[in-house]
Amino acid sequence: MLCWLFALANAASASSPSDPIIVTLLGTGTPDPRIDRFGPSTLVEAGGEKLIFDVGRGATIRLQQIGISLGQLNGVFITHLHSDHTNGIPDLWLTGWLPPHGARRTPFRIWGPKGTANMMHSLEQAYRADLDFRIADEKLPREGIAVEVSEFDGDSVVLAERGITVTAFKVDHGRTIEPAYGYKIVYGKRSVVISGDTRYCESVIAHAKGTDLLLHEVAMAPADIASLPQTQRILDHHTLPADAGRVFAQARPRLAVFTHLALLPDPKGARPSGEAVSAETRKTYDGPLELGEDLMRIVVGDTIEVERFDPVKQGY
Repeated sequence: MLCWLFALANAASASSPSDPIIVTLLGTGTPDPRIDRFGPSTLVEAGGEKLIFDVGRGATIRLQQIGISLGQLNGVFITHLHSDHTNGIPDLWLTGWLPPHGARRTPFRIWGPKGTANMMHSLEQAYRADLDFRIADEKLPREGIAVEVSEFDGDSVVLAERGITVTAFKVDHGRTIEPAYGYKIVYGKRSVVISGDTRYCESVIAHAKGTDLLLHEVAMAPADIASLPQTQRILDHHTLPADAGRVFAQARPRLAVFTHLALLPDPKGARPSGEAVSAETRKTYDGPLELGEDLMRIVVGDTIEVERFDPVKQGY
């Protein structure tokens, strides 16, 4: 097990539960169908709750790898409606209803921006035959496949229960991709901020100032394709490493972690290396930094412990 400990820089004044927040990067990739980086998805565990933020390709497989039953999840939160952030929802919703994979007996709760309800209602129609088959043949409970959707518009607290507060805030993913959101999760004196898909954004800085953990997207392209129009269209909707460093330098989290790594390949398939991403980030930021990877677990307590999953041992 590899881990790094970062000392607590500033003690928070709130006197609340002292249990840690545990964050697991289920997927750190993009729409690319890669075996090493599944679609973007993050599990946050706090106060007995298990919350998942975005559900990209393969999220259910990653949950199984770390021993989390699909039926144990208490809520799903979507940053925006791009397919790579939502294409794992049908699997999570449907398979989490089935025994023994999840055997969910309560409604599937999901929060997201405008359009989330339409997406979920459309999925209910698309899978109507399957739902009817399983209710009639396997006697599965209707309440376990029911969907409870909560849409929001603008910055707001979207969940407050069991000592956990989840706040959604608008981010800048480009003027044609609206709305797009980030999230801040607070439990006791601990906090985690997830940027969602965004360009350099003052809103992320404002919500992440002094946070324990800031999970931020990043994009980079090899120099020989960086000026191509199709490359520019992608980069223009995301955050370059040096700009992410500017965010980190102003927010000063106890730990910054890159996730949703849009490292674009050149015609020969070569992508920017992690070292290159870090080097560019270090031009503007000198604090604690990690390059996220699938199944990386981050325990946010009085210290912050980063653990990497061992695929051979199937554990940390």
